[in-house]
Amino acid sequence: MLSIKITLPDGSAREYKKGITAGEIAFDIGKRLGQDAVLARINGMAADLSSPINEDSSVQILTLQDKEGIEALRHSVAHLLAAAVLEMFPNTKRTIGPAIENGFYFDFEFSKPISEEDLPKIEQKMREILPKWDKFERHELSASEAKREFPNNQFKHELIDEFSKERKKVSFYKSGNYWDLCKGGHLSSMKIIKPDSFKLTHLAGAYWRGNSKNPQLTRIYGLAFPTKKELDDYLKMQEEAEKRDHKKIGREMELFMTHELVGKGLPIWLPKGEIIKREIENFAIETEKKAGYQRVTTPNLAKKELYLKSGHLPYFADSMYPEMTLDDGNYYLKPMNCPLHHLIFSHKSRSYRELPLRISEYGVCYRNELSGTLAGLLRVRMLSMNDAHIYCRKDQIEVEFENVIKLLINYYKIFGLEDYYFRLSTWDTENKDKFINEPENWEFAEGVIRTVLKRNNVKFVEAKGEAAFYAVKVDIQFKAVTGREETMSTIQLDFAAKKKFDLKYADKENKENNEVYVIHRAPLSTHERFIAFLIEHYAGKFPLWIAPVQIRILTVADRFEKYAKKIKEQFDRHNLRTELDSRTESVSYKVREAQAQKIPLILTVGEKEEKNETVAVRTLDNKVYFDVKIDELIKKILKNIGEKKIKVEI
Repeated sequence: MLSIKITLPDGSAREYKKGITAGEIAFDIGKRLGQDAVLARINGMAADLSSPINEDSSVQILTLQDKEGIEALRHSVAHLLAAAVLEMFPNTKRTIGPAIENGFYFDFEFSKPISEEDLPKIEQKMREILPKWDKFERHELSASEAKREFPNNQFKHELIDEFSKERKKVSFYKSGNYWDLCKGGHLSSMKIIKPDSFKLTHLAGAYWRGNSKNPQLTRIYGLAFPTKKELDDYLKMQEEAEKRDHKKIGREMELFMTHELVGKGLPIWLPKGEIIKREIENFAIETEKKAGYQRVTTPNLAKKELYLKSGHLPYFADSMYPEMTLDDGNYYLKPMNCPLHHLIFSHKSRSYRELPLRISEYGVCYRNELSGTLAGLLRVRMLSMNDAHIYCRKDQIEVEFENVIKLLINYYKIFGLEDYYFRLSTWDTENKDKFINEPENWEFAEGVIRTVLKRNNVKFVEAKGEAAFYAVKVDIQFKAVTGREETMSTIQLDFAAKKKFDLKYADKENKENNEVYVIHRAPLSTHERFIAFLIEHYAGKFPLWIAPVQIRILTVADRFEKYAKKIKEQFDRHNLRTELDSRTESVSYKVREAQAQKIPLILTVGEKEEKNETVAVRTLDNKVYFDVKIDELIKKILKNIGEKKIKVEI
């Protein structure tokens, strides 16, 4: 009997008979693993547990704790959806049904349109079918045999033609009475799926293969999780996300607007939104001045030759706005600030004493994003970047990179942001064509950054092969309160700019040295993305120091307006953003309106307050303080603002 060697993730190796399946290996490793196994990774590729292994291989057993395991669950439920649809609507043409984040979708061409009202019925049919399903069986058919399984279905025929180019036969997967053309990636058993752990959510239109020239299909979206609790938790989180949607809150609080005459992805900051933006910028300017940064301003457009020199053309051309022809040459709107900052560094001779040189700018950049990808402030075409570049010697990299890490952590602490981790993106020696060919620089840069991350005891993961072509990078990944994960900030260690822009300095012996490294960093991302994140994080209830309106004074009756104005003047003298509401509406109505506007401090004045020269103070968390002296209140407010507290303390 022929044997093969199976190497496990811990490096250990075992011998098995040729043809053993991944499922059998799982049970041999341990009964519990065998029971929990849903999929395997064989030589780096996802495979079903029933797949026979006929040669020496590396094998990893996957469970629902692994990303591929969850994707297998969701892909399997997509097949269940298709089976239910075909039972209810027999003349339907099915196309594709992949797993996606948190769920799945399946595209169909229905003979008659369906509506959202049909989804609960389809969902119920899925639950009726589920007990009849168990294992997925893999079958292989020739292209001609496969096409006979889909009479008059041009979509499947197109896929079969594509798949059959890769290998002579195409694979089908069968469970219950349903089978479908599929490359695989299914659960070992459908018994794992609980009937109350999936839900169909909505319909959408979708062109076949994403091409508007192709037929439009009906896409059914669904959610799927290992347990009902996880599904319920996700649905609750989605409800909360809708309440915190930055577009909705931004509209209600009059922070920003868009207009079709201006264009998509080009937000207009309204007065209140501009206050938030400016307060954050002022904070960054103050912080970075203390950290030794020098501010500059660069033009919003530059000549084509600059971007050829930097390498953005032609490689980044798709993300840049179209070329403009002027009487003295061709120009582009700038997609990023770094090429112009490199020119600032090299416009005069530099001494080693000047390094590190830290150049910062709130520069406006422009990216030609596709209109379909634009989303409120999260993805825009005009970006106000909290950008900076640090030019340093090789022996200064570690300290400078560590200072950037500390700066980021301090920023996040001030804003009360805690749920994040660092992702170190490295080069890949197996795909050297993707990166500049400087192995020593790559190894050195990765080693320095890895040391800094470990020394600062920050949570980080490594992503092999995801570095920029010219730089090792660290992305800071945030988990929003809405459940969405996104990249907030990026730090890059660039060792290519020195050659492109002839960056150099005179060393201690007054000899020319071109070992200038550049750290790119944008700790507060763009104003647009960062403020969108903050709107959702705070649900519009901004800390006092950045709140567009910090205080609103409400009068109980007209006769107290004079006293209210006197108080407002006192606040104005301290540059506090204060409004006066002396309308003849009821106090309860005015309080509700102020709360809807999420104003941190609501002050009420009436006969008692005027007589005692006090105010009644209501905070956003509905705590009420009576007989508060004005002078004491101002002291507490200024202390709160000065210390940038998240919550108001009276």
